Amino acid sequence: MTVEITSHEELRELLGVPSARAANKDRTRLHQRDRDWLGASPFCLVATAGADGSCDVSPKGDPAGFALVLDDTTIALPERPGNRRADGYRNILDNPHIGLVFLIPGRTDTLRINGRARLVRDAPWFDEMVVKGHRPVLAVVVEIEQIFYHCAKALLRSALWQPETWQPEALPSRARLIKEVEAPVESLEDLEQHYGPEYVTKIYT
Repeated sequence: MTVEITSHEELRELLGVPSARAANKDRTRLHQRDRDWLGASPFCLVATAGADGSCDVSPKGDPAGFALVLDDTTIALPERPGNRRADGYRNILDNPHIGLVFLIPGRTDTLRINGRARLVRDAPWFDEMVVKGHRPVLAVVVEIEQIFYHCAKALLRSALWQPETWQPEALPSRARLIKEVEAPVESLEDLEQHYGPEYVTKIYT
């Protein structure tokens, strides 16, 4: 039998009360250490929700420091070429609330930022976001409402950064996955060529 949790009180009774440090650790402005973390992070997860409540989480990555600090309460993330679905960007236009998790390879703690986002198609600071000669076509500007560090337990449990636990061959290649799941009409040979060794040269075009 499935037993659901249906109230805040029930949830709190089950999980218990957070420590004072955990409950009060969130801030609204960047500390210098937050700036240092953003400067060292090459990857983040971006969570958004549409007007109807439907959610999206999108990975964003670039050279370390790609999240540009504009001031103590504002950061910006550049857009890079992708699949053009723009799920998260469409969500932002309807609902500006956003959640970010910044990772540093090898670190098991993470930096979380929640706030309100808007899309900007140009600004003088776009010049600071040029990578390999490519200027972003837009950026997500995030007004910080909450920022805090998240403990290491999830990444420790998952052994995320321990190479001896990695199993990249547990599933078929990217080309084979697409052939089986998304594009059965395209030939496997064409897909393997597209996602082959030359694919890395296309990530900014």
